[in-house]
Amino acid sequence: MTTPRRWLFADQLGPHFLDAPDQPVLLLEATGVFRRRVFHRRKAHLILSALRHLAAELGDQALVVRSATYRAGLAEAGVSAAAPITVVDPTTHAARRFVRQLVDDGSVAQVLPARGFAIEEAQFEHWAAQGSASRLGRGRLLMEDFYRDVRRHHRLLLDADGRPEGGAWNYDAENREPPPKRVRTLADADGAKGLPEPWWPVEDDVDAGVRDDLDRMARDDGVRFVGDDGPRRFAVTRAEALTALDHFVTHRLEPFGTYEDAMLAGDPWMSHSMLSATMNLGLLHPVEAAQRAERAYRDGAVRLASVEGYVRQLVGWRDYVWHLYWHLGEDYRARNALQHTDDVPEWFAHLDPDGAVEAACLKDVLRGVREEGWVHHIPRLMVLANYALQRGWSPQQLTDWFHRVFVDGYDWVMVANVVGMSQHADGGVLATKPYWSGGAYIDRMSDYCGGCRYDPKKRLGEDACPFTAGYWAFTARHQELLAANPRTRRAVGGLHRLPDADAVVAQERERGSAAP
Repeated sequence: MTTPRRWLFADQLGPHFLDAPDQPVLLLEATGVFRRRVFHRRKAHLILSALRHLAAELGDQALVVRSATYRAGLAEAGVSAAAPITVVDPTTHAARRFVRQLVDDGSVAQVLPARGFAIEEAQFEHWAAQGSASRLGRGRLLMEDFYRDVRRHHRLLLDADGRPEGGAWNYDAENREPPPKRVRTLADADGAKGLPEPWWPVEDDVDAGVRDDLDRMARDDGVRFVGDDGPRRFAVTRAEALTALDHFVTHRLEPFGTYEDAMLAGDPWMSHSMLSATMNLGLLHPVEAAQRAERAYRDGAVRLASVEGYVRQLVGWRDYVWHLYWHLGEDYRARNALQHTDDVPEWFAHLDPDGAVEAACLKDVLRGVREEGWVHHIPRLMVLANYALQRGWSPQQLTDWFHRVFVDGYDWVMVANVVGMSQHADGGVLATKPYWSGGAYIDRMSDYCGGCRYDPKKRLGEDACPFTAGYWAFTARHQELLAANPRTRRAVGGLHRLPDADAVVAQERERGSAAP
């Protein structure tokens, strides 16, 4: 019996999305999305490069169609009730609605459960329902509880009796240190001497063809991109992905946990894996990456704390965000509990192309996004999103921005991360308090403040840190909400003790969303 052709979306490119190695494949390159929305140039390159590399590898096994839309591409491919295809459930609400329309008209014979995550959606819903009395009764689905259950399910970092290795589930106390002092890069620090850069791919003719096509789209078709072009940084084939994973675990995982929250202006990569974009293309499975890291611990090559920190990101937070995207429903993205409605300003949206930003941390992070389409999770949360939260920008606009300008940004990734985690627009479903901080946090966790024109200790005046002043302005604006929360009421008490609180609020109101 012939295995039916499998339509693979551009984030389903790994072998685990096929039922057999020789299964016929349909690849649709629908470029109309680049005409409808402004994406980072590097993101467009990455997606098209990954699709075309898989097409080249599969050869005659794949039917490849380039079109403006999926519907036009399916018609050109001859997909119909007489020649149906199968699909693994896609990763957005809109794509799932479209696929189900194709089921109704007979073009799709079967929709299989989503793949590429540690557990299936049905398992998550069962887990959530089991905890209804305790977890949902409090309105919370705790990531830590979920993470522990996933580790039990896959027997990750457990001893022979099913207990967590080392006696603890979480090694935050040994991780997340500030950056080492008086070093430009992590490789200069004690304990990380000689740390190599991440593994970088070598571009080929496929990449050159993608670049030519993107140039043509911009020149002839009116397609607009944001950000800079540059050499491809992320793996786009299964072989590249496995090489990048092995290089990270072998050479860079050891100091990862210690400095996973640290920032250095001269070292954008630190000891991060650089695998998020590749994993979100479907080329690596999170469990196989977690198991590879666990082997390094079992072999005595990497300390437990770093491995646990990495495993928690892979099968804890990443899966948690994925499942909440579906569990919380499509209207979750529209939540705006803090009533933040200001537009994302042009200097931010376009990655500060004119260099108007003077705040060292924000300037460097925006430059990193402009040049690479990537910065790690702390600049995203505590610089970019923190600044947006303090200024009251629309969480929906910010979610869209993160989706478009980050190479690893997808709808399912950004909705919970931005609406819930960073902007507290869900009113506390995802996090018990807003994640806002002043310049003291950035000063402690980075080397930015020493050379900045702003002083992280000052909240008022021309050299007042926009994050420190913004912290107090946000606290004043939402003091009623913050005072009712045991985890944030101290901030309100601190605000009331400031002799210049009204002046700080007025200063930040005048500053508004101007580039700091």
